[in-house]
Amino acid sequence: MLVLSRKVGERIHIGDDVVVTITAIKGNRVQLGIDASHDVSILRGELLEFASQEAERLECIAPQEKQVA
Repeated sequence: MLVLSRKVGERIHIGDDVVVTITAIKGNRVQLGIDASHDVSILRGELLEFASQEAERLECIAPQEKQVA
């Protein structure tokens, strides 16, 4: 993991297509602006974790539904 210190207005470039800009710092929260092409998926970590757990739950339910049908 790369750890960087940035100030408001400074940017981080990821590859050729993604730019992360620090837009505000308020207390212990940092606000980021992310510029990326529309084909790049950007998800918050907790949403990605939730989606993974939901997919696992649906996989557990699906075999039971197939037996009933």
